[in-house]
Amino acid sequence: MLIRSEFDIQFELPQALPMVALLRLYPSLDPLVRAPEELRIEQLDADEPTVIETVEYVDGFGNRCSRFVAPQGAIRVSGCSLVENDELPDVICTEATQHAVEELPPETLQFLLSSRYCQVDQMSQVAGDMFGHTTPGWARAVWIRDWVHNHVRFDYATARPTKTALDVFTERVGVCRDYQHLAVTMTRAMNIPARYVTGYLGDIRRPYSGAGDFSAWYEVFLSGRWWTMDARHNTPQYGRVLMAVGRDATDVAITTSFGVANVTNFYVASYEVDERGETVPLVGGGVRDKRWVRPV
Repeated sequence: MLIRSEFDIQFELPQALPMVALLRLYPSLDPLVRAPEELRIEQLDADEPTVIETVEYVDGFGNRCSRFVAPQGAIRVSGCSLVENDELPDVICTEATQHAVEELPPETLQFLLSSRYCQVDQMSQVAGDMFGHTTPGWARAVWIRDWVHNHVRFDYATARPTKTALDVFTERVGVCRDYQHLAVTMTRAMNIPARYVTGYLGDIRRPYSGAGDFSAWYEVFLSGRWWTMDARHNTPQYGRVLMAVGRDATDVAITTSFGVANVTNFYVASYEVDERGETVPLVGGGVRDKRWVRPV
């Protein structure tokens, strides 16, 4: 399965400011890349777009980051990738076991702790009361995932950058990131390492669901490896393309602006193509569009 992903995000900046973008594919995907990955950052005020130079670095989570200083005015951040993915949905492993905390690899311990949006310390008692009766391991992780899926209502209009897992638990409404923050928090509270993930998840081998967007999901550490979990889409999905991992949305923001940066255009698409590069028709019909969508 070949998956093409692309984005075009534009900003209007009242003044020059530094920015960091996490819009590259995660390094683990390198063996699957089938065409040069592109990332372009340009100033649009001139007659011809002017390329803005970036400095690339890898952060403490292994994410590829692009650091640059954006001039005042109109800025465009765009790019595309082509990845070969297997034709299987998210893996289910009912026999995956939970590690005792003292046996966990040191690098996973940070994913048991509280973070900006995941207040494990404030929700540990609640999580214990709700999920302490469940069987440790895969069954417990799935129980938490499905509880969040069944008790939180999706609504773009409720998105706000300050919403925490505790807020989601109280309000029972949110967007992709909110589902994952609550599930991550509850999972950590039950001593299963959980890390927040961002990437592409298009309408691949499923009916069209509207204009594209970046997506959020999470991963749990069981039986010595990370496994995909998604409290928004709690049934196996096809064609996830990993971009970045972290403790929560703070660590994997697609762009971080150290000043005011007003978004004026936001287009994202991820879709299956054949060997000739032609788009594979959507299941059940439908036409992709490039209208504005609210980021998750």
